[in-house]
Formats: sequence, C-alpha cells, structure tokens
Amino acid sequence: MEAPDSPQPAAVAGTAPPVASGARRFLRGALGSGLAVGARTAGALLLNKLLAVYGGPGGLTLLAHFQNLMALFTTLPNEGTHVGLVKYLAPLRAGSGRYRAWLGAGLLLNGLALLLGTVVLVAGRQALVSIFAPSLTWVALFAAGIGLLTANTFWVAVLLAAGRLRAYVWLTVVLSAVGVGGVGAALYAGLPVENVLLAYLLAQGATLLPTLGLCARYGLLPPLRGRLSRGAARDLGRFLLMAVSVLVFSKAVDFVMRDVLIRYFSLYQTGLWQAVAKLSDNYTMVFSAVMGSVFYPRLSALIGQPGPLRRYVRTVLLVLAPGAALGLGLLYLVRDWLLPLLFDAQFGAARDLLAPQFIGDWAKFLTWTLLFLLMAQARVGRYVAVQAGSAVLYAGLLAVLLPRYGLLGAPLAHAARFGILLLGCLMYFRPYWR
Repeated sequence: MEAPDSPQPAAVAGTAPPVASGARRFLRGALGSGLAVGARTAGALLLNKLLAVYGGPGGLTLLAHFQNLMALFTTLPNEGTHVGLVKYLAPLRAGSGRYRAWLGAGLLLNGLALLLGTVVLVAGRQALVSIFAPSLTWVALFAAGIGLLTANTFWVAVLLAAGRLRAYVWLTVVLSAVGVGGVGAALYAGLPVENVLLAYLLAQGATLLPTLGLCARYGLLPPLRGRLSRGAARDLGRFLLMAVSVLVFSKAVDFVMRDVLIRYFSLYQTGLWQAVAKLSDNYTMVFSAVMGSVFYPRLSALIGQPGPLRRYVRTVLLVLAPGAALGLGLLYLVRDWLLPLLFDAQFGAARDLLAPQFIGDWAKFLTWTLLFLLMAQARVGRYVAVQAGSAVLYAGLLAVLLPRYGLLGAPLAHAARFGILLLGCLMYFRPYWR
C-alpha cells in the first residue's frame, strides 16, 4: 500500500480487504512512514550528540530533563485529545457538521489543557524548572513554545486523520530539521545550555505555520460556527482521562525518577544511565511513530469487526516480536562502537546497563501493542488501572533494586516492570494472539 495522500473511506468504514495480507499491509504502511521515522531518529541522534559533546553527561541529562518537562505539558493534548481526534475524524468528511463539532471540541479541550499547564508552571516553577535557573522571560518563552508546539501537533493529527500521510511525513522532516537547526544556532552563538534548550522548543513551535498552510490546502480548516457539541467534548474527554493516567503514572514518574537519580548519583553518573535511556528513546520513537501512523488508525477502523481485528493484531505481533528481538540483539552486539559514536567516548562506561534495558524494551513494545487495543476501544477505566499499576510496580522495583545494585538497578527495574506487564497483557488479551 502506498503512503496514502487522500482519505481512504473503505478502510475507515470497515470494508477493507480481508486481513490475510495483514503482514504486508502493516509492513508497507510502516515503510510508507519510514522517511518521517528516519528524520525524527536522525534529528534526535544529532541533538543527543550535540548536547553530549557540548555539555558531557551533565548536558545530556539536562536535555532529557527538558524533554521530559516538555512532555509534562504536552501529554494531555498529544496522548488524549489528538488520539481521540484521529479516531473520530477519520470516518468523516471534512467540513461536515459532525466534523466541525469534533474539531471545535478538540480545540476547546486543548485550550483548557494549556491554561491548566500555564497555571501549574507558574505555581510550581521552583519544583519544575529550578534546575534550569530560569528567569521570568525564560518561563514565559517556555509557555509560549509549548502553546505553539501543541497547536502544531493538533493540526498534524487532523492531517493524519484525513489520511494525508505524505504531508505528515514532510512536516515531521521539517520539525526535526528546525529543532536541530535551532540548537545548532544557539550553540554557535555561545548560549548557555538552558537557553539552547529553549531555542530547541521555540524552533519546533515555529513549524505551526507550514502545518496550517497544508491544512488549508487540503480543506481541513473549516469555519467553526454554532454551539459546542457536549457529546463530542464528553467523548474526547474520555481520551483525556487516559492521557491523565499517562501524565501522572508515566511522564511524572520519569521526571521524578530522574530528579532522584541526579540527587543520588550526581549529574555525571545519571548521564551514563541517561545515554542508555536516550538510545532507548530513539528507537522507541521509531516504534511509536510507526504504530501511531499505521497500526492505531487501522486498529480503530477494525474495532467493529472482531474476526479481522484479532487476525490483524496477531499478525502484527508475529512480525514485531522476532523483528524487535533481532534489532535489539544487533544493537547489543555493537554496543562498544555505538555508545561513543552516538554520544562521546566517556559514555562507553554505560555499556553494562544496556542488556536489561534492551530486554525491558522488547517487552515494552509488545505490551504497548496490546494496550493500543484499550485505546482504540476507549476502555478508560482499564487503561488508567494499567498505568497506575505500572507506576506503582516501577516505584517498588526501584526502591528495592537501586540501593542493592546502584545505577544498574534502574534498567533492571525497567526490565522487570515490562516483563511483568507483558505477562499480564498476554493473559488478558489471549484471544488476540492465540
């Protein structure tokens, strides 16, 4: 299947061909978004390299902390409103009454999320951003950058729901390029790390302009008139509840964990673990991009067809499990060459942390693939329960393993966490893989 450049009503309406060729369909869709994935990965690798060389392990730690901070303020829209928009806008004609209703509800919920985030940023400034020694201007520019970036991802979700995958790919390439370009320009100007990171955010936010231009070109900017649809707001609100669970039990946990490690092990030691975590983030970004642009939209289209849905999920798992194992195994074999190449020579000391990280990531990929089913089915309560249980499990494992194994305890806790979650998901979703 070519990367679609126009809506595909047959697939959305659930009248697509049988899923006997599910593996080919999934792989072709994944290859169709390969340019976007490649651009994001290349941009992330170059960004890591710049900060690692410029600031050493401490600079890499600050980059990860800043990106985690960004995630705290963008998770509600990205993991909530935008996921719901892709599901509900996909079967609709752009400009129809129902289409405008969903669009208006999404804009309202995003506005409320940004307002709440701004209040939290101002009230919790000391706890959230003190490590960056920010001025009031820095905080204001950070809030503005988050607003621009959120608006950009909102309209990218609209493009994705309309099947404009080529536009999505192009915008992803632009986003990666301007982010790295902003960092390069700031480093060339000799700015301190905290301002370099701010330039990274603002440069990404500037891609809102070409995104709006593409939406206008494809007729995806209909005038919004009439009253707000309470039903649309309520249904999108269910996805926001799932996003709240991701925010509280995943992003916030990661943020607090890194803060604890910085205080417990120092910036340098935490930077060694962060190199392993950033390597993981890079290929996890590839996984998320493929699954979000190929797997999840197809999954949503098949929700009303139990048989094809089961076959599709089973096929993807059969492709993913050995493929991910092979890829992670190859990364482990070249670890002594890879860490200095991607970061710096001093990061070679992180080699012993890689094995448990890779094992945990393999289990994470399969777990997330199954949890996409809860998102597509909008099973809010169960999704929140999984996120909460995962966070509690992770905190308990860290409390036990960090004092005993030191820095190695962090990836060991990661591996144990997702190993247990995978076993639970395999039991719960038995009909989809047996």
